[in-house]
Amino acid sequence: MAEVPHILVVEDQADTAEMLTSYFEAQGYDVTAVGWGKDALTFAEKIAPDLIMLDIHLPDIDGYEVYRHLRDRRCTEHVPVIFLTERRKRGDRLMGLGLGAADYITKPFDVQELRLRVRNVLRRSELGRLSHPITSLPSALLVDERLRELLDCSDWAVLAIDLHGLDEFAEAYGFVARDDVVRAVALMLGHVVGESHDPDAFVGHLDDTNFCVVMKAGNVENVQHALKARLNEAMSFFYPRADWEAKRSNSNAQVPNLDVAMGVVESSACSFDSLIELKQAIVEAQRAR
Repeated sequence: MAEVPHILVVEDQADTAEMLTSYFEAQGYDVTAVGWGKDALTFAEKIAPDLIMLDIHLPDIDGYEVYRHLRDRRCTEHVPVIFLTERRKRGDRLMGLGLGAADYITKPFDVQELRLRVRNVLRRSELGRLSHPITSLPSALLVDERLRELLDCSDWAVLAIDLHGLDEFAEAYGFVARDDVVRAVALMLGHVVGESHDPDAFVGHLDDTNFCVVMKAGNVENVQHALKARLNEAMSFFYPRADWEAKRSNSNAQVPNLDVAMGVVESSACSFDSLIELKQAIVEAQRAR
């Protein structure tokens, strides 16, 4: 989450939108207000906010439909949403919460209570971002902390694993299939690292499609070889059978190509003065393989 959380208010009643904007800006938030559902989707796709306050009754498409579109888009699928509505029936509330909304607040509302609910949702969201939403492995924030610790240590190695071709794979087979690949690689990586019996080994995400393992230098070569073997065995299961057969028999077949690049950085090869230097070395190691 950004240092100043960004709230998107989707509200067609001008006085309510103005009140919410003024109030939450005074609380130190960055606030953008729009009055139409389609405008909210356009804005959120360009600048994913940290939280969306979403009115259900909008002049073009209702808030439930806006919510479904947000969840269908990669850049906004994890943005927490608080429904603001005049609909007080139990069925409406259950529908909103059943969709996965972070909260459901009926009008008229106590703005002080809303402030506390916003604070709590943002705190939960920030904690959630410490782990990857697909694999539950530590996210980039925690990985950076672990890598920073290496600057004052010795006898370590970082194995970086980069998945190439996932965007094309998702275009062909969908984001669910893409996420299944990421999840499967994470599970294989966890099993291989577990078999190394390195009690201090750390596995996490450099970013959405890049993994890294921090371990003792003496273990990295075995882990790298074992992971390559597991990935080679599993690759066929990621594709529909017909596409995999076509890919194997014809190098020109129009089948998306998944590839895995690995690189190793070891403490014995170089000393690093900053996290930026270390991460740059990891990127260069991946590119060299």
